[in-house]
Amino acid sequence: MPFDVDGPIVTVPVSALRPGRSPRQAGENAEHVRALSDTPDTLPPIIVHRADLRVVDGMHRLRAAQLRGDTRIAVRFFDGDDNDAFVVAVRTNVTHGLPLSLADRKAAAERIVVSHAHWSDRMIATVAGLSAATVARIRKAHPELATDTRVGNDGRVRPVNSMARRRAAREILLAEPTLSLREVARRAGISPETARSVRRRLPDEPAQPRRDPATLVRQLRTDPTLRFSETGRLLVRLLEARAVPPEQWSAIAENLPPHWRDAVAAAALECANTWQMFADRVLDGPHEQAG
Repeated sequence: MPFDVDGPIVTVPVSALRPGRSPRQAGENAEHVRALSDTPDTLPPIIVHRADLRVVDGMHRLRAAQLRGDTRIAVRFFDGDDNDAFVVAVRTNVTHGLPLSLADRKAAAERIVVSHAHWSDRMIATVAGLSAATVARIRKAHPELATDTRVGNDGRVRPVNSMARRRAAREILLAEPTLSLREVARRAGISPETARSVRRRLPDEPAQPRRDPATLVRQLRTDPTLRFSETGRLLVRLLEARAVPPEQWSAIAENLPPHWRDAVAAAALECANTWQMFADRVLDGPHEQAG
């Protein structure tokens, strides 16, 4: 996770510190401040933006110190710009202390979507304590911030729509079959290895007509290499759910109680994202599964 703050602990004058850009829309909670001021335990150090001595995380602890009449307080300094400091504020308030409200977390996610548009939905969701589907819905309100690639939690840069880029690579290869994989990769915005996997599939495509999900599941069940392996049986079970006819999906949606619609829609989007990542990994082949 970016922007870890693990530098040395120092003490600074309480009077030197100023409020920062808090993700709490309602400000500090007075009862929480009083509870902290009454505790006999030593409070954890707060995080302070070194550039301007604004509090990144720990306003309740600072207010408690002021209430107790303390003149100095333990801090860890953060070095970075204002937008990164806000990310640290959100992440730390999500993981400890007085929890952020859902409204606070959504507002924070929107601010991070704007300031860190190159981050993936899942990465912003991890920081803000939301689902990736919720972040995706927030991002849709800002089409002007669209990027071709995004950075994931693992630090890797990936294309936003890998399937569209695969299709572009396929069209390039069909139009110019002698083109080098490096050039195909450059034009389509993919890696040379992904371009190689696209080219490997070209000769087989005419012999592999599209199967409907129910037919595919029946064929997979009869394959011994899948039937007698734990992962194969798991794959068949997962695909069985996908094999539900369209009219049944419609009936399920129409009969879903209104108070569950948002939660179920978010879960369905999460499933769609997971299947998308699985499809990318299958198409890329074993050489991209390590790391």
